[in-house]
Amino acid sequence: MRVRAVGLASFRAAPHLRVMSDHKTPISRPDAARGVERQKSTSDAIEAFVRQARAMAPASGEGSGRLVLALDATMSRQPTWDMACRLQAEMFDAVGKAGTLNVQLVYFRGYGECRASRFVRDTDALKTLMTKIDCRGGQTQIGKVLSHALKETGREKVQALVYIGDAMEENVDLLADKAGRLGLAGTPVFVFQEGRDSSAETAFREIARLSRGAWFRFDRNSASELGRLLSAIAVYATGGLKALSARDRPEDRILIEHLGGKR
Repeated sequence: MRVRAVGLASFRAAPHLRVMSDHKTPISRPDAARGVERQKSTSDAIEAFVRQARAMAPASGEGSGRLVLALDATMSRQPTWDMACRLQAEMFDAVGKAGTLNVQLVYFRGYGECRASRFVRDTDALKTLMTKIDCRGGQTQIGKVLSHALKETGREKVQALVYIGDAMEENVDLLADKAGRLGLAGTPVFVFQEGRDSSAETAFREIARLSRGAWFRFDRNSASELGRLLSAIAVYATGGLKALSARDRPEDRILIEHLGGKR
């Protein structure tokens, strides 16, 4: 467990931000009476689950979409916070003619603080929200983010979840369960990892795999490339694989390789 310094800047919660709590959802388990003649091994069960997740295709082609952008706003992210904000702006600007993208900003920081904005279409409105956030010391709350995404897509389809962070201080098995359920719901998680924490990388890759998303490294040297990838994700959220194929840029082909190749 890492200890982060507590931030000195104060924060006033905007009225359109709501506090989230992580209500545990019972894990659905197969019924033993459903004609199963023999018990599968753990590896077989996992593979069957992954195949089922990959078979679920997200809604696409309607020219609009909902995307959840989740950020680790703990103190270790402070040095790159401004760069992250700039990349988000590039992502929204790239949507262009692909359709209307509705984006919700989610972030966590401090002692159990996890908040979510409304879904907004106005890029300037989202930028304003992000400028009101300052980084504070605390542990990761990725489980809350995944649970929140499950609730949102249960209300109305969420085409993608983008998560940017540098650490993982939670039970990876619990995170994997939630990621798998997002995969079954057709909501891929695109994880952008800052730094090279090995525990975080293991967990992030598994979250991406089970949700049918993708994992990418995030640092100052790759900021430009990752900005383009975020743009491709925005296009995917508005128009699916069809929109990516029509635009046909290098970053679009990278994303298609991650997504289309898994179906």
